[in-house]
Amino acid sequence: MRTLLAVAVCLAVWLVACSSSKDPVRPFGTQGARLGESLALLGWNMAVSNLRWDGDYVLIDVDASPTDPHAPHAKPEDIRFGLYGALAHPLESAGLGSCDTAVTSVHDITSPLSTPPDRLTGTVCLGPLKERSEVHGVYSYSPRDRIPNTSAAYPAAFPVGLLPTNPNDTGLVVKTISLSAWRADGTPVTKAQLGDAGAFTGNGYMLLGLEAHAISARYRDDSASRGGPMMLLVSPTLPGPGLNPACAVYGASVLILPDASLDAVHVDASLCTQGEINEALLYPTVAIVGTHAGVWTAK
Repeated sequence: MRTLLAVAVCLAVWLVACSSSKDPVRPFGTQGARLGESLALLGWNMAVSNLRWDGDYVLIDVDASPTDPHAPHAKPEDIRFGLYGALAHPLESAGLGSCDTAVTSVHDITSPLSTPPDRLTGTVCLGPLKERSEVHGVYSYSPRDRIPNTSAAYPAAFPVGLLPTNPNDTGLVVKTISLSAWRADGTPVTKAQLGDAGAFTGNGYMLLGLEAHAISARYRDDSASRGGPMMLLVSPTLPGPGLNPACAVYGASVLILPDASLDAVHVDASLCTQGEINEALLYPTVAIVGTHAGVWTAK
């Protein structure tokens, strides 16, 4: 009898392990799928496949069509992709235009992501990156997709930036760990110039180094009940490449989506505010907002 019971227990454990190993991860309230499978995300049926390396870039193929062509769905230019895993820093890009820089050194790009009628199809390039072993999958989200009643916004003025936020607001503590500012022509702006009205005319930009951390169990539970993870958004910003290549690289948003296997939620990211110099340097904001996201991981 004991032998039969032991066999039954072992079989049950094996079945659970086998089943769980086949299930895609759904970290922090995201939707999950295996690479090659489709998710209903942001009003699109979106499939991500063929994750591969070419030099220091991760390439993925995307094929998506609106879930309902007559229903609202995210604009293609608002859809971002990022690398899921245990990376030292998040690595994201808007899907459209993501291969513009990589195309000079990457050869395995048949067709960069494009938008034929009612489609989103082609290759997305994410990089450069050396840490190949830390990449476990790809995620997607839109900075314009915001879960109601989940946001908090804070001032982040030059030269101090963002003071540590109250974890009771969103479950995250976010603060500035570095800050640099420039005029549009690339001239640095210094603290000594704060009293010089002439230094704050025209356009300018600022790079904010931000640190976000949370208690992992709380962030996991909050994200599940909210329906998705949090993202950081900075404003003001400009469309396209903006005032400086650094702003195009770092962007104005980042998803707080560390690898679910890690013991802590700790993300260091750089974001760019840009535009009229007073708005970009003296009156910028950092917002913490809940959003929906999808994650594709290897089989």
